[in-house]
Amino acid sequence: MKIAIIGTGNLGLSIAKGLIVNNTYTDLYLTKRNLDDIKEYEEYKSVFITNDNKEAVKNADILIFSVQPSQLETILQEIKPHLNDKHVVISTITGFSISRIEAVIGDEIPIVRAMPNTAISVGKSMTCLCNNTAGKKKLPIAEAIFNGLGTSLAIEENLMQAATVLCASGIAFWMRLIRATTQGGVQMGFDADVALKMSMYTARGAASLLIEAGTHPEEEIDRVTTPRGCTITGLNEMEHQGLSSSLIKGLNASFDKINEIAKQ
Repeated sequence: MKIAIIGTGNLGLSIAKGLIVNNTYTDLYLTKRNLDDIKEYEEYKSVFITNDNKEAVKNADILIFSVQPSQLETILQEIKPHLNDKHVVISTITGFSISRIEAVIGDEIPIVRAMPNTAISVGKSMTCLCNNTAGKKKLPIAEAIFNGLGTSLAIEENLMQAATVLCASGIAFWMRLIRATTQGGVQMGFDADVALKMSMYTARGAASLLIEAGTHPEEEIDRVTTPRGCTITGLNEMEHQGLSSSLIKGLNASFDKINEIAKQ
């Protein structure tokens, strides 16, 4: 695959690193205004850096856009004359709809929207994907790219804002839960660094159980709760204090806010 990443900031670099580690390209073009920031990537085989977006587009088939929302339309106008039916446009720009992209470059170009989260930097992103009609046959290309950077899931575009809350904002929500359990561990007598390690790896273990065993959370909860035991006592107290309802309310508050922002 001949791939160009248009806008090699933090997210663009994370994607580039994943592509390099997984060797999922034949040629890789990275664009940025200040090339000094990405100079080191020239050392990799078949990786080229440039501040000319048109050059990157001419030499690539798959175009991954990772720029600021305010910059995307201008860049699309700039490269539009150089687009053809071999290109696949993949946009990682939050809140920039497929219809807005089509309004600039037309609906005959395959377009895929991708919503990764910050765990992409360690190859563990949950990336949600959607596509226009022309992009349906090209969706497996985007899936291959983002499955190499974690896990991907195809959804309808009208769910992308909800996915942003659950997966992108969700990273922060899970971080807060890990911090809270760390604080509880400190109160019970552990040093902070020890409690943090215990919380992190317990969280990873819980997620791994569900992913690898394919079980439901309640099934795994039943395995560790016993009559009149400490686990069920703790769970019930958390629920009495509103754990589940607070999480759900937080998700919905975040969802309301992203919808409000989208209307502005």
